[in-house]
Amino acid sequence: MNIVILDGYSINPGDLSWSLLETSGTLTVHDRTAPGEVLKRSACAEIVLTNKSKIPGDVINALPQLQYIGELATGYDNVDIRAAAKRNIPVCNVPGYSTQSVAQLTWALILELTYNVNHRSAEVHNGAWTRSKDFCFGHEGLFELQGKTLGLIGLGQIGSAVAKIGMAFGMKIIASVRHPDKYDIPGVSFTGTEDCFKQSDFISLHCPLTEATRQMVNKDMLQLMKPSAYIINTARGALINETDLAAALHAGEIAGAALDVLSAEPPSADNPLLKAPHCIITPHIAWATKEARERLLKEAAENIKAFLNGKLRNVVNGVGPSKK
Repeated sequence: MNIVILDGYSINPGDLSWSLLETSGTLTVHDRTAPGEVLKRSACAEIVLTNKSKIPGDVINALPQLQYIGELATGYDNVDIRAAAKRNIPVCNVPGYSTQSVAQLTWALILELTYNVNHRSAEVHNGAWTRSKDFCFGHEGLFELQGKTLGLIGLGQIGSAVAKIGMAFGMKIIASVRHPDKYDIPGVSFTGTEDCFKQSDFISLHCPLTEATRQMVNKDMLQLMKPSAYIINTARGALINETDLAAALHAGEIAGAALDVLSAEPPSADNPLLKAPHCIITPHIAWATKEARERLLKEAAENIKAFLNGKLRNVVNGVGPSKK
């Protein structure tokens, strides 16, 4: 089997081994692949793996040797899964590999909002503590999480992990989900999306990006939030209307935002959030701990082995096992 990875650098910048994938065939790894290069680089591949490189329907239909598409991620909106299904090509993802890592960054962002640790450390290094007349300074803006309300939009594996940590801080946890009757998580109360935005001191997004959720955080929803409330996004950037969020931050309509994802990555220089006040932005790193990336490669390799053995696991486009 010829296996091609279109964008391997983000998964493995050099600190991991590709050996688990090499046991299944001849492996070619491209660090990055421009949209116009996808077809050429996939031409001789039976198996194509992608993290963020798009594989549209016209490319799928132009690859007669293609038998399998593997997502080196949980999300799969970068692949035309319907076009793949029409050709009986399974598309398999890797769910759950980064749950604890994303939950960890979610709380790193929330804790940064409560204490502004990086800013206060910078002040100390710039001499503010040395010049201080008192043994401490900078009391403004500090607050406890205990007793505050954390609102979760989505309560899958990551949202549930975030909820459990919130409970450990003594927070009230509320969640907005499509089918609350399917969940039984002690300590979590369910509410509608608008009420979740109204009641929460922190809103954390953990839902998938669909046409229904695209830009769900917009001017109308932001105006429901408390002026003292914060919004955190470690899910998908396009869940937020970035122009509306930037306007709300400039106007002081909410207290701040902490984002690990933006609608375009890397962002353009004119993205309005880059100059918005009280806005922490990290470069889509929540998933990228070494441990999570190791799990990702292991599960991707297991997906391929299952396929080669006539079985399938983690299929997202409804294609059944091959009869080998």
